[in-house]
Amino acid sequence: MGFAFILCFFLILDSWSSVRSCLQCDQVVRYIHEDFLSSVPMTVSDQMELKEIIEHAYINYRETSRSFRGVIDPTTLYRARTEYQSEFKRHWKEHRTGSLQWIMINIVEKGRRILQKHLELFVTQGLCPNKCGLFYQRVMNCTSCQYGLFTCLSATPPIDCGEHHLEADEGVGVVLDCFLPWHTLVVGQTEYYYSWLPAKNLSHKGEYEELVVTEDSKIVLNQLRVNEQGVYRCLLQDQKKTTLSRIYFYLKVNPLPSTTPRLMVTLPPLPVGYDLTPPSLHRNSVLIMVILLTVLSITGSLVIIMHLGVTIKRQKERDSRRGERQDADNIELMTVTE
Repeated sequence: MGFAFILCFFLILDSWSSVRSCLQCDQVVRYIHEDFLSSVPMTVSDQMELKEIIEHAYINYRETSRSFRGVIDPTTLYRARTEYQSEFKRHWKEHRTGSLQWIMINIVEKGRRILQKHLELFVTQGLCPNKCGLFYQRVMNCTSCQYGLFTCLSATPPIDCGEHHLEADEGVGVVLDCFLPWHTLVVGQTEYYYSWLPAKNLSHKGEYEELVVTEDSKIVLNQLRVNEQGVYRCLLQDQKKTTLSRIYFYLKVNPLPSTTPRLMVTLPPLPVGYDLTPPSLHRNSVLIMVILLTVLSITGSLVIIMHLGVTIKRQKERDSRRGERQDADNIELMTVTE
């Protein structure tokens, strides 16, 4: 009976020739199977048959993965393992009918569909995400179960990633940015190398002048001048100075419009011998003028003081006469009264 189930299982595995999977490389999946075999009550014969089914499943996974380049990235492997782990636990909690061997085959079949879904998505969208340039992607080899770098090289030319034509007016600024989404997936430290070729015909043939080396993908050219137009090249290089991508920027700088010259009105020439230059003042003349101004200021001050003194004196005399008249009137009034 057990041999029949194993034979049936092999026939099912042979029909999965289009499946690629690295599920056998994940330690969590192996622990799930080992815990199940040791925790679920079963006979020794059933346990041996289930263990043999699982081991042959690992071999079949490894063989079928070769037809799909035999690699998987850590994210896809994590998603497949997490979903399979959840389905494995849920499947054994449900009401079971039939033998343990047949139930195990159904679980493995469920895992096959889960892996196929995730790996097909990885092949179409995740494997070699670079549409240009050179990219070393970190993946797991499904045969050796070891992580390594998978070379993703685009079509010819291998590292060119496009050309951008820019146009700006003189005196303004422009931003050059050669960032590509897959740059964030590059393993290790990278740097952007910007250089410039001052070409009038905007051709990228010639010797470039180095501008800047930076970890940032963009640079800013401020207050452009006409002589700064030309071809700007951006290279992304890794720690080994391997060029991963190359982008060209063709920059054209429009000169500012020339201003219309103003018409200058010319006056008739002056008579011969006429000099418009004012005579220079002699130092002694300036000193004399200063002295005269000082004397006039002092004289004016004295005149003002004398005028004020005379005015005050007259006011006092008037007050004195007014007082004498009042005394005389008082004496006459006293005489009449007596």
